[in-house]
Amino acid sequence: MLHSQMNESERLHGWLRAQNGEARIVIGTRLSVFTPLAHPAVIIVDEEHDASYKQQDGMRYSARDVAIMRGKMADIPVLLGSATPSLESWHNAQVGRYDLLRLAQRAVDSAALPRIHTIDTRRPQPENGISAALLSAIEHRLQRGEQSLLFINRRGYSPVLLCSACAWVAPCTRCSARLVVHLRQRRLRCHHCGSEQRIPLQCPSCGNPDLHPTGHGTQRLEEVLAERLPQARILRVDRDSMRRKNAIREMTAQVHANEVDILVGTQMLAKGHDFPNLTLVGVIDTDNALFSPDFRAAERLFAQLMQVAGRAGRAEKPGEVLIQTNFPDHLLFHALQRHDFAEFAISLLEERRLAHFPPYCHEALLRAEAADYEPVRAFMARAKSVAENLAENVTIYDPLRPQMERLKGMEREHLLIQADSRQTLQQFLQTWVPLLREMPQGTKVRWAIDVDPLEY
Repeated sequence: MLHSQMNESERLHGWLRAQNGEARIVIGTRLSVFTPLAHPAVIIVDEEHDASYKQQDGMRYSARDVAIMRGKMADIPVLLGSATPSLESWHNAQVGRYDLLRLAQRAVDSAALPRIHTIDTRRPQPENGISAALLSAIEHRLQRGEQSLLFINRRGYSPVLLCSACAWVAPCTRCSARLVVHLRQRRLRCHHCGSEQRIPLQCPSCGNPDLHPTGHGTQRLEEVLAERLPQARILRVDRDSMRRKNAIREMTAQVHANEVDILVGTQMLAKGHDFPNLTLVGVIDTDNALFSPDFRAAERLFAQLMQVAGRAGRAEKPGEVLIQTNFPDHLLFHALQRHDFAEFAISLLEERRLAHFPPYCHEALLRAEAADYEPVRAFMARAKSVAENLAENVTIYDPLRPQMERLKGMEREHLLIQADSRQTLQQFLQTWVPLLREMPQGTKVRWAIDVDPLEY
């Protein structure tokens, strides 16, 4: 077993056991893909679509892609497992690069896939984030002694602190983001850089004392449920509540012992948990991802909802999933209700083909950042000029500020490169990157090349 919680000597001991053949099976997180194996026979990448397999800083690599390359070099099979494969992997299976194997049933013979329904939240609108239909479903589970899970991928009490007079919202001074309200601690926190401050007594802009936490997070949802269902035993599961050592193990034990009626949590609960008595999953707020500027947002949302839906009905008791949305007729929800990943993948791949997005092209992203924007702008302008002189069968876009223009006190900018073939892209990068290293403007910024970027 290899993971980041091990110290260096423990990790070395595990590597040596794998190298000399004493450890026949190695289970580990992203970094374990580099483990030396005495007699490799198969490599399994579970949840291969998960973006966390991509190392985003330092030495950038994709553990999934490294696993595929190791398998090719060792001439052994590589199994990529997922209920919702990445579109790149799915496309490779469709064109014959990969073999496609299907699992037609759950691990427990008597367990059926959960029924998935949407709740139209346009009329009537939810009260304090929870619709009447979802609340009724939770009450039915309480009466039957079954468990429910409410999923909202937003921790804290509220994502925005709003002034009712001048519409001021509490900003992070180090990021292009808003501070999240943590009401119990009376703090405002940035979930990107970690900075925090006290909740002001009045608006810093106009002096109005009437400041409203707006929107819902896990803390607020927990509070609302406690008011509506005082008899229910509620447990919140997010990064804030699970900080203690062994907290996740204790949570799991409580749920298995039926000491919890309702779980309220983030993506920490979306995968890897098997709760036989959990029969209802309620999804609170997902609509933002349907219309995100990130072209992978819908793909990620579908995968996330399929995973969290899979927490319901994993044993003999049937499961049900209720998704609150203003867009119940969206193709994504229709595909979810039929558990039809293939239908949704075909639709998304056609959109990608028309837009000439991956997997129908190959990309590299030049990222640059500095405490001031001017050095970043100068470096990117020069980098683009150099690239244009080299460009042959490569598309070079203008430098753009990302959606998060400032992160952790650093001003950021991106430059996207596209090519129809990986060979063309690699040949371009082999010429361009050495020239970037020689540029004097590059000494004033921190820059890196990200091949096959997942974040823009």
